[in-house]
Amino acid sequence: MTMETVDLRSDTVTRPTPAMRRAMAVAEVGDDLFGEDPTVRALEDRLAGLFGFGAALFVPSGVMANQIALRLLVAPGQEIVCDADAHILAHEEGSPARYGGIQTRTVRGERGLLGVEALEGALRPGNAYTVGTRAVALEQTHTRAGGTVYPLETLRAVRRLTDRAGISVHIDGARVWNAHTATGTPLREYGSPVADTLSVCLSKGLGAPVGSVLLTAAEHLPRARSLRHGLGGGMRQSGILAAAGLHALDHHLERMADDHAHAALLAAELRDAGCAVRPQETNVVLVDAPGAEEVVAGAAREGVLVTAPGPGVVRIVTHLGVGRQACRRAAGVLAALMGEGRRTGGGSAAAERAQQWKESEVA
Repeated sequence: MTMETVDLRSDTVTRPTPAMRRAMAVAEVGDDLFGEDPTVRALEDRLAGLFGFGAALFVPSGVMANQIALRLLVAPGQEIVCDADAHILAHEEGSPARYGGIQTRTVRGERGLLGVEALEGALRPGNAYTVGTRAVALEQTHTRAGGTVYPLETLRAVRRLTDRAGISVHIDGARVWNAHTATGTPLREYGSPVADTLSVCLSKGLGAPVGSVLLTAAEHLPRARSLRHGLGGGMRQSGILAAAGLHALDHHLERMADDHAHAALLAAELRDAGCAVRPQETNVVLVDAPGAEEVVAGAAREGVLVTAPGPGVVRIVTHLGVGRQACRRAAGVLAALMGEGRRTGGGSAAAERAQQWKESEVA
């Protein structure tokens, strides 16, 4: 009998549940570009309220939400400061420069997280001869660092710093739901008190098939809608998609604790098997492994799908599509493959690659 595939490549691989499909099928819709889709409006109003913002905008993707936010805050020829491994740099096709004419300046954070100490020396006031910093971009949770969570006090301290400097804060909150789940911090505290704009994703841990929402001040909404249209993100009867997001908020948010528990199980079993597992906080597990690409290929042959996002690094992401038993099977497959790499003398090479990963600008 063929074993069922365990897909741990990303929490984006989830599929709508039967209940979510039913909610989508019966959604009331209208033309969203005319502002007439009631289900879209309900989703936007709900998220604006949850995070304490005056307005929200439903968009097709997190990349689009981030890029609209940056263009709301930063004019062409100005700069943003962000972590060197930020998603807006590593995974968004150079969009700040390509579409916004925005310069980026990077700082190396501790496991992806930027504190006041790292930022103080990087913010430039700007003058006739020097580019000025207009925004700081943070990532909650930080994807490439392994799902690390910004402590609320760090966010508050960064906000105090940027307020004194007269600059804005954007938070890429694609996995802010995981931060909320891991810490119990109210969603509102991760919103308007610490950010001028916030993007949240519906198609990762929440399990909706499509969509992100940009949260911003009410006065910025008309321009945000115009930017969305210019980027090709204007949708018509998109309440069918928004209904999935509303269903996910009602039924999938609390269960994300299961994803974290499954990630902790994977991390513990791999660590017990002698694998070099990095600290795990949410639903992402990073393992330093020799021959990571070979591990990925070998696991795929055994029906376990993972990725290698950097030299000598294997990434595992739990989500609502995999349960405890599937995670145990994945841990066994991966432990055997990584153990084989150690037995063939890859240990020192793995350490060297791990150090290169930490030092690399692109990781």
